[in-house]
Amino acid sequence: MRSHGWGGNTPASDEEAIERILDAADNIIGESGSSMRIADVARALGVTRQTVYRYFPGTQALLVATALRSADGFLDRLTAHLSGVTDPVVAVTEGFAFAVEQLASDNQVELVLTQRHHGAQTVSIVSDTALAFGRSMLHSFDIDWEQHGFDEAGLDELNEFCLRVLHSFLADPGRPPRSGDDLRRFLVRWIGPAIAYPQMMRAMEALRPPEYPRARRRPSAAS
Repeated sequence: MRSHGWGGNTPASDEEAIERILDAADNIIGESGSSMRIADVARALGVTRQTVYRYFPGTQALLVATALRSADGFLDRLTAHLSGVTDPVVAVTEGFAFAVEQLASDNQVELVLTQRHHGAQTVSIVSDTALAFGRSMLHSFDIDWEQHGFDEAGLDELNEFCLRVLHSFLADPGRPPRSGDDLRRFLVRWIGPAIAYPQMMRAMEALRPPEYPRARRRPSAAS
């Protein structure tokens, strides 16, 4: 580790150096968004660009690292907020509302949820990174998903659906933006039934008399 720079306060370890680089990057992203450069971080820390490059090979790597650290912090807060909630409708809709309210001004997590391609002309809202973030959200809930009718495929679909709707809320909060009780009422009314659907279908199957045939597809006119 270099013994000079760092504003006269040299980090005691590589781990401390990385934390201070990420802290500086966070501050810059908060002010100027993803236009941050390695040179900006080096200047804020009083070190050379080569010192920052020692820990991060480029600006994109540093942006991703700060985004993931911010996402981890958000997931910790979400887990604490919903601790003990075992109803999937309550957990997902309240978690959704919490995400909308917490992430509206979080530039770092926006980088996790959106991945730009081809010179920023298109944006993927279901990139591998975003899907991993969404799965972490769903698995952070105190919910037995299998008990409520979700297998892994169903949970993957729920994850994709939530990411698409969350991105829509963050991109355009509405006019006026929904928040508080109004946001939660809206989410429970329109997203709640989708979350409850697997359990509702399983309950209907359990109540169906054995002699009652399953619904069959109506033959087409051509047949």
